[in-house]
Amino acid sequence: MIIINIGQLVTPTGTQALSGHAMRQITVIYDAYLKIEHGLIAQIGSMHERENFKISEALDAQGGVVIPGLVDPHTHAVFYGTREDEFLARCQGEKYGKGILTTVERVRQASEDQIYKFSKELLAAMLRLGTTTVEIKSGYGLDTTNELKLLRVIQKLHETMPIEIVPTFCGAHAVPVGVEKSQYIGEIIGEMLPRVRDQNLAEFGDVFCEQGFFELDESRTILQAFRKAGLALKIHADELSPLGGAELAAELGAVSADHLLHISEHGMEALKRAGVVAVLLPGTAFSLNAEYAPARRMIDSGLAVALGTDFNPGTCLIYSMFFMIALAVLKMKMTVEEALTAATLNAAAAVRRAHITGSLEPGKRADLVVLDLENYKQIPYFIGHEGRFVRAVICQGRLVYERDQARH
Repeated sequence: MIIINIGQLVTPTGTQALSGHAMRQITVIYDAYLKIEHGLIAQIGSMHERENFKISEALDAQGGVVIPGLVDPHTHAVFYGTREDEFLARCQGEKYGKGILTTVERVRQASEDQIYKFSKELLAAMLRLGTTTVEIKSGYGLDTTNELKLLRVIQKLHETMPIEIVPTFCGAHAVPVGVEKSQYIGEIIGEMLPRVRDQNLAEFGDVFCEQGFFELDESRTILQAFRKAGLALKIHADELSPLGGAELAAELGAVSADHLLHISEHGMEALKRAGVVAVLLPGTAFSLNAEYAPARRMIDSGLAVALGTDFNPGTCLIYSMFFMIALAVLKMKMTVEEALTAATLNAAAAVRRAHITGSLEPGKRADLVVLDLENYKQIPYFIGHEGRFVRAVICQGRLVYERDQARH
């Protein structure tokens, strides 16, 4: 496949996360083409220098913008049912309600096939909005049977959909009703984890490290067990309070620390020294009317910052990475170049994929999005217009979505 008449081909470069002001260093090639062979990017260049090829076999970008496929490094995208009553009550100032446990009840009642069909439609919608790689956590089962059920659904989605899925075991998402926390931690480590490992159901292990959920010492115990079982580590850190989750992520060598709305200066420095990617989730702050993570201070201090959606049924029912880019620019004072890097290369690094995706370079996987925009700076400007300006999505070298075709 060849994409021609690209007005701007815009990409960060490299095989690891960019830190600090290097996040602004993107490459822009004007009047470009991009050639794909065997699912990989084979060649990039200017149209006037192109080799001879059949225009009839090319995808014409018509002067639009091409960017890397978006990478969403933090979601809870496999679940069942909705929580609109909780959402509307929260909008009126009422308390959080049962929260996660509401979805747990519905997941436990649903069959594996019901959850698969429900989640498949959501992932297809994400793909149409340019997300070509997505991390998905379990965490709405909260017992061995249902956590494994969710992980099997994630595995089946990975096998049957063109979008790449990175599976994360997040049994330590909350404590189920009627179970002592110490007993539940024992079940996570002694029952769930061996089966997750033996059935190869997850690449990462994650813990909601927060007061009222899993405290620092409890989170450390669980994460150390995950690491011993061969899982790479992620952590929900400092979302609701400055508990020290960022420092714990650095101590244990986590791949990423996520949320970080209340990260301390010491936590920032610890993440920087340890090379942990800071994954920020502005959609959650938007949905909760909460303070945003201090992205500007993080980047200025030299951290590698990524963006994700935190797509979930309770605190952020937003799955558009383009919306996250716009929020990052509008609410977190990131430049558009920083936000684009955070949603592509750095997000890929947050799921250990920066060597194969996240940028448009020869040898990398052909994950990219064609946009009907005059220039890349219009991405955050046209906030909420994704359905109009996403023209085509190519995932692993395949054209998986083309807007004009989808209308027929």
